[in-house]
Amino acid sequence: MEHTSFNQNLLDFLSTSPTPWHATRNMARTLDKAGFQALDEREEWDLKQGQGYYVIRNGSSIVAFRTGKRSPLEAGIRMAGAHTDSPCLKVKPNPEMRRKGFYQVGVEVYGGVLLNPWFDRDLSLAGRVTLLDKQGRVQDCLVDFRRPVAFIPSLAIHLDREANSNRTINAQTDLPPVLMQAPEDDKTAFTELLEAQVKQEHPEQKIGKILGYELSFYDVQPASLSGLRDEFITSARLDNLLSCHIGVQALLEASGDEPALLVCNDHEEVGSMSAEGAQGPFLSSVLDRWCGPENRSRVIARSMMISADNAHGVHPNYIDRHDENHGPLLNQGPVIKVNHNQRYATNSRSAALYRHISDELGVPHQTFVVRSDMGCGSTIGPITAGNLGVTTLDIGVPQLGMHSIRELCGTRDGYTLYQVLTAFMGWPEVN
Repeated sequence: MEHTSFNQNLLDFLSTSPTPWHATRNMARTLDKAGFQALDEREEWDLKQGQGYYVIRNGSSIVAFRTGKRSPLEAGIRMAGAHTDSPCLKVKPNPEMRRKGFYQVGVEVYGGVLLNPWFDRDLSLAGRVTLLDKQGRVQDCLVDFRRPVAFIPSLAIHLDREANSNRTINAQTDLPPVLMQAPEDDKTAFTELLEAQVKQEHPEQKIGKILGYELSFYDVQPASLSGLRDEFITSARLDNLLSCHIGVQALLEASGDEPALLVCNDHEEVGSMSAEGAQGPFLSSVLDRWCGPENRSRVIARSMMISADNAHGVHPNYIDRHDENHGPLLNQGPVIKVNHNQRYATNSRSAALYRHISDELGVPHQTFVVRSDMGCGSTIGPITAGNLGVTTLDIGVPQLGMHSIRELCGTRDGYTLYQVLTAFMGWPEVN
């Protein structure tokens, strides 16, 4: 795969993956086309050498792996990790709000959202709906309105003269989006609107009752190339669907000789503590069933994990927010993340292998260390390293606007990380 087609596939993936459920479904479809076999955690597994498999939990997390030609006991496993969730606004369970002829819904802030950019955007709605069908069975289905259905209007500057100098946002009162106009006596339940959308997208589904939902608002503007020379990618959810896409493509393009695995967890943005999050048992369970619990420690001792999660690129208007020797630049290569307080799991050994592979391929890399007077974020890297005891590297593509409704990265960095990760998944010795 070359640079242009890689980015076009990335743009398509970003634009059609408004939620973790849609992202996971899209990754599964790509794996299906490549001949990977879906596994069910409720059933016995009969894994064969040289075959690709994947397993999904909660519809929002996925582990995909290739068993390789060599046994994991002999070769270890080349692992990569990312996360499917992004900061957003989620609809509350009883969301209806009717004020002055407007029909609004209450929202809950998910993760560390940069709230200001959510105002004055064309918003759509997507996620998972759980329903009772006419046969009395509980079913899940995905919905995506795909068109502007909501708007969070800013207060006019004439009514808030300090808006440009002293604006704060109250998540409870300032964020409920406007969905439509409705008379004061309107009794339309949100679930009625949702049921109509389910019927439109899934006409075969015989709905008895909507039992629940997990829905997120998102900006309908699709992912695109930008910049006078198309040197940038702008999109929602670059953090961290970019890494999910890179991981899937690398797994598919790797030689297949060595055991290799990709895990994309949900709930990283809120701490990873869930059944399908990195603090949960999902990855450990898959490894136990693949390698046998009695062999896992030996396999892990020969393995390595690359946790791929986007990095903070240097903002040209805020250069002083970076350590002057560790400020990553867009389109200058992926960023090795280092934090000696273990907010990142990188050590000299894991970083050395990444640098060695990059040098062998002739592609660039950078290093990030947060300013000593600032706090440091984290990733699934330290969590996975702590749970499994696996040597881990934290790396990411540099970006701007992290946790905004619209983010920006370079067109070359994702492809570079894909090249290195592909080589890593076929590397003969990783630990």
